Formats: sequence, structure tokens, C-alpha cells
Amino acid sequence: MLLRTAICAAVLLLCQPHAALAQDAARATLAEQDLAGRIDAAIAPMFQPAAPGATVIVVKDGKTVLRRAYGMSDTAKGVKMAPEMALRLGSITKQFTSTGILMLAEEGKLSVDDDITKHLPDYPTRGKKITIAQLLTHTSGIASYTAKPDYRTRMTQDLTVAQMIDSFKDDPLDFEPGSQYRYNNSGYFLLGAIIEKISGQSYASFVEQRIFVPLGMNDTYYEGHGSSKAPVAAGHMRVESGFGPAHPLSMTQPYAAGSLVSTVDDLARWDAAIRAGRLLKPASWQKAFTPYRLADGKDINYGYGWEVATVQGAPMVGHGGGINGFSTYALRLPEQKVYVAVLTNSDSGPVNPGVVARKAAGIAIGKPHREFREVALQPAALNGLAGAFEVEKGVQRVFRRQGDSLVMQRSGRPPVVVKPLSANEFFIPGTLEYFEFQRNEQGVVTQVLQHYDGGTLVQPRVGDAPAGRRAVKIADGAFDARVGRYELRPGFVMELSREGGRYFAQATGQGKLEIFPMSETVFFSNDVDAEISFEGQGFVLKQGGRNLPARKL
Repeated sequence: MLLRTAICAAVLLLCQPHAALAQDAARATLAEQDLAGRIDAAIAPMFQPAAPGATVIVVKDGKTVLRRAYGMSDTAKGVKMAPEMALRLGSITKQFTSTGILMLAEEGKLSVDDDITKHLPDYPTRGKKITIAQLLTHTSGIASYTAKPDYRTRMTQDLTVAQMIDSFKDDPLDFEPGSQYRYNNSGYFLLGAIIEKISGQSYASFVEQRIFVPLGMNDTYYEGHGSSKAPVAAGHMRVESGFGPAHPLSMTQPYAAGSLVSTVDDLARWDAAIRAGRLLKPASWQKAFTPYRLADGKDINYGYGWEVATVQGAPMVGHGGGINGFSTYALRLPEQKVYVAVLTNSDSGPVNPGVVARKAAGIAIGKPHREFREVALQPAALNGLAGAFEVEKGVQRVFRRQGDSLVMQRSGRPPVVVKPLSANEFFIPGTLEYFEFQRNEQGVVTQVLQHYDGGTLVQPRVGDAPAGRRAVKIADGAFDARVGRYELRPGFVMELSREGGRYFAQATGQGKLEIFPMSETVFFSNDVDAEISFEGQGFVLKQGGRNLPARKL
């Protein structure tokens, strides 16, 4: 009897740890389910069931917490989005290009401090030293080909790598190399050319053989140069009736700056490989995630193919992407071991993938973002808020009262209606940003604080709000004399037209914008910060601090 009791006690002791482990596992599962539910509850309302949607993955401590799809994969055919679908990544591609460059650097085949002419000897640098590091960090000063006015007219053309480089290599530099940061797709196009030159492989083959195959990323490829079993989501853009097919694009043009297609599952594999220190040495990964320093000693919020920022105070590296039909965002929180990827199949809303990713990440680390809920204000509460506030030298943020609304406009950007959180706080719908007006003892607004995920910017009041542009009534006949096609540069034309008493402008490859007369010779748009001023047989387009003359055809 004593022997049987001892045996039972021993069995009980052996079973207790297993039971405890099972209970711990059950609690962990419940915690993960609760976290997934909270993330889903926060982001699901942002998507519309019949609109373009998204695939979303959230990984924490190496475990997939949430993997879901929202909205439609193809609105025309009524196909729902599924988590396994493949979508264009856009500029998330730059992470893979920079990794390829660093792999070649570790092999001793290049240095990021090399002048680019060491590898592209025919590239005209105009006597300036432009380094590979400056291409990686958007500090080269080279003009970005996607920012050129005629880019949309050429984006369907299949071009070779050399032809694409020829399209921007003779443009003047935007600034002294290393002195400024300006996002630049030309730089990453050149990085792709350098990879090809050194490796002897096409860019598509290099990233496939050196990155995707070793990491098991079987559904990731250069569009047009590979495929997978994953179904591909259709790309969308906004049209007057809702959403339609995106503008066509030759994938020879985004190339090493934005040509890749992938799934959220493969992106999670990508993050797991980075966490495990695969492909590169720790020092190289750290360099990629370190803010680059300009010639004047100031750091920028960008490393080698990665944005460097914070989410609710937690250090973050990530990147967004925007390409015809698609908008994306993926981020890593290294200290919390959290990864979030959001791939949407529309290039023009209705959802900002960066906001979705940040909200999901905030919940994953136990620091959810503030939920914005509009409150009702008496119109008189808007009195005294109007004014001009300095963002930085030469850049202002202007608040104006328009009826019962408060409108904000930053220099060079279209106006936005901001919604009240309180009498002194207003948020931008669809973002994580809000503004807080601060007053002196006399109750006069002296500055506005711009709160965004990761920090706060203080913007002092520098004066009254400039008078807003007001439309006046002109005779339709006065505009009819202006109707026609105007050439801003070869292949880039703006057409002016009238529909009843409304006036419109439409540039090549772009949507139609309504324009309003300030006089018979000056017109403005409420959708973009631009003016058209007629002079003789042409006009001058004033936009983004530039004056672009156009002649009538």
C-alpha cells in the first residue's frame, strides 16, 4: 500500500509540470486571441466591404497574432480579398535593393562610399562626387524621374535600364550631393543598375536567387519576371463612380525602386530572416537601420532603404509604398519583436496603410493610439483660431474658418478640413495627426502643436491667415476663348474645357480638376495648390514654388 502511494505521488509530481505547461499554453493562446480581437476591432471599421481592401499580418515574438483580409480583391468582378493574395509592394522593394547592395559590399565587390562612377563610369555627375550611400539615403541630389511633369505620359512604355537612365541622367542636380534629403526613385534605379553590373545578373534574377529562394519567399518576385501560385489582387484607383482599374504601368520603370510583388506571409518570412540575422552580418543590418548623417551633421529619418521613426515611443524601422493600383506599409519594432505589414489594392484610398499598420502595432505593444471622435462645437468656438503658423523656414501652415468648419493648408498642399476633438484640438480624418492650439494669458492663440505618432512639433503663430482665394463670376464667353490644349513640355499637355458654367483642367495622364476664376485671367484649384495665369497666347502654371510656362497648341 505504501509502495502504491509513493508511485502515485511520483506520477502526480511528474504530471504537475505538464499540467502547468498546458495551462500556460492555454493562457497564451487566449491572450493572443484577445490581442487579435482588439487589433481587428480597431482596424476592421476602416475598410468598406464593397471597396478595395487589404491583407494584414501582425507578428509578435515570432508568432502570427493576426492574419486577415478585408474588402474586395476585385471590385468589378466581386471577388473578396483573401490573406494569401499577392499585391504590388511599391517602394517596400527598396529594402530588398539595399540588402542586395550590402551583400555585395560584404563580399568586397563595392563600398557604400564608392563614387557611383566607379561602377557606372558613363553617368554624368558634373564634377560632383555622388556615393552609393547617397543613392541609398535619397541624398544624392539626382532628380527623381517619377517627379518629372511628363512621367505619367511615359509610364506605359517598356524601356531598357539604359533607356530609363538616359531619361534623367542629364537633368540638373536638385542640390549639392549629401546636403539634403529628398525622396528619389532615380537613386534606387541606379542601385539596381549597379547590382546588375557587379553581379552579372539581371536585378530580377539577383533578388530571386540571392534573397527570395534562400528565405523561402516563394510568392515574391519582380512583376513580369516571375510568378507564384498565390492569386494576385487587382489594382484600383478612384473614379467618379467609386473605384475602377488603375492606370497601366510598364514594370520596367519602377525596377529596383518598386517592382516587386509579394504576400504578407512572405513579408513575415522576410522579417523573421532579419531577426535571425540572415543574409547580412549584424553590423550591416545595424547600418541599414541607422539614420544617415548629412554633410552639416544633421541626421535624417532614413537609413539604407528603411525609414527610421517611432510608434508610440517605440523605435521603429519601416517603409511605405505607392504604385499604380496599390498602397502599402510594413514596419518592424525590433525591441518589442513586432512586425506589421499592410498591403492595400488601391492607390487612392479609402484607407491609409501606414495608419492601419501603426494602429495595429500600437495595440500589439500595449500602447493603443488615441481614438479620434468628433465633437460638436458652436461656430463661435472657431473664432480666434485662424492664422499663419511657421512649420519651418519658408513653409507655413494656415488655418482659416470657412462657415462652420476649420480648414488647414500647408504650403504647397491642398486644403484639408480638420475636425474638432475639443475647443482647442482638431484632427485630420484618416490620420493619426491632430493639432492643439495654445493661448496666452489673454486668451490669444500664440502657437499650435502638431501631434503625430512619434512626436510633437511646435509651430509659432507668425501672422494673420492670408486672404483665401475667392471665385468670382465671369462670362462663359471669356473662358471659351481659353478653351483648348496647352503644351507645358513635349508630350505633356493640359487641356482646358467648359461644362455648362463649370471650368476644368486636365493634364496628360491625370484626372480632371475643376478650376475657379479669381479674374478673367487667373484661375485656381481647390484640389491642388496651383494657379493658372494667362499671358498672351499661353499661360503660366504656378505650383510647388515653380512657374511653368505653357503655349497653346
